[in-house]
Amino acid sequence: MKPIYLALLLVSTLVFSQDYQFKDVIDLECSDVKSQGNTGTCWSFSTSSFLESEIKRITGKDIDVSEMYHVRNTYPKKAWNYLMRQGKAQFSEGGLAHDVFNAIADHGIVPESAFSGLDEGVTRHNHAEMVSVLKGMLNVYIDNPGRQLNPKWKEAIQSVLDVYLGENLKTFEYEGKTYTPKSFQEMVKINPDNYVTITSFSHQPYYEDFILNIPDNFSNGSMYNVPLDTFEQVISKALKGGYTVELDTDVSEPTFSSKQGVAVVPENDSKQAEAIISVRPEKKISQEYRQQEFENYNTTDDHLMHITGLAKDQNGTVYYKTKNSWGTENRGHGGYVYMSSAFIRLKAISVTVHKDALNKELRKKLGL
Repeated sequence: MKPIYLALLLVSTLVFSQDYQFKDVIDLECSDVKSQGNTGTCWSFSTSSFLESEIKRITGKDIDVSEMYHVRNTYPKKAWNYLMRQGKAQFSEGGLAHDVFNAIADHGIVPESAFSGLDEGVTRHNHAEMVSVLKGMLNVYIDNPGRQLNPKWKEAIQSVLDVYLGENLKTFEYEGKTYTPKSFQEMVKINPDNYVTITSFSHQPYYEDFILNIPDNFSNGSMYNVPLDTFEQVISKALKGGYTVELDTDVSEPTFSSKQGVAVVPENDSKQAEAIISVRPEKKISQEYRQQEFENYNTTDDHLMHITGLAKDQNGTVYYKTKNSWGTENRGHGGYVYMSSAFIRLKAISVTVHKDALNKELRKKLGL
């Protein structure tokens, strides 16, 4: 081997065998990392975190939003969907960001101090039993042993939710004032109509909205479809403008590591174990490859998180600083995950942002 080629190989090896060193370029305000416990409610934890950043941006107030109030008011909708489809639908703990906004539109917002969803003395959420009870009841109603479904089934579902999560609030006290959930929503200035979900898939027309058929989209929420480059630009522009971003993504890959706090797409599939602990070359992600991986189930709708910043590693590669809801114990970077541009381009299902975070040209194309 000629000396010049040997030198180039040595330089390349050194560049791509270093431990990650991240420098935050944008680091927007957000609340502390929480744990969703033994539940599938990442959709509410991440969206509530996103809302907390929005409330801070809009009003300057630090508000701890109740995640479980949104969950409490989404289960009746899940139950209706499952029952009316005679069990031919998913009934699980999952959901998407628009489910939180739907709950807010109908029921408002409350602070954590008013509705924790926990029994006194309990500090960790666990919904396994509750969901099993609810699904068991719904399956009995679907079997319809009485030959005529009693309309009180809705009350029975609400009663189970009252027992496990707590009764819906009519009024509550916060910082010496009495609020309803709706008046509290007005105080924190959150209007669900101001938020849009953006995605990028080639099986639907660009710059139009459509319903993405993924298991957790039980409520048939629509998303605006844009080309992949535009999709990533939406994220980076939002962050540069001071807006955080709600993220729905695949985290099933071995190169997503909450322990290391890194998510990447290595160029060489045999280097996956090394890629989460040291810098490796990454794949170039095209629209075609993204679509292929979605259609063959390699990219799945797993988890929702909250993008709060933008960073670069020592080689200038862009990463998105993303707040998780798995607590901080044994989690890299205090419960945050640095997701590479390649990972976002391949594995991000969708993002939700304030409409004002979009540029004028894109808003015009989307009719917003």
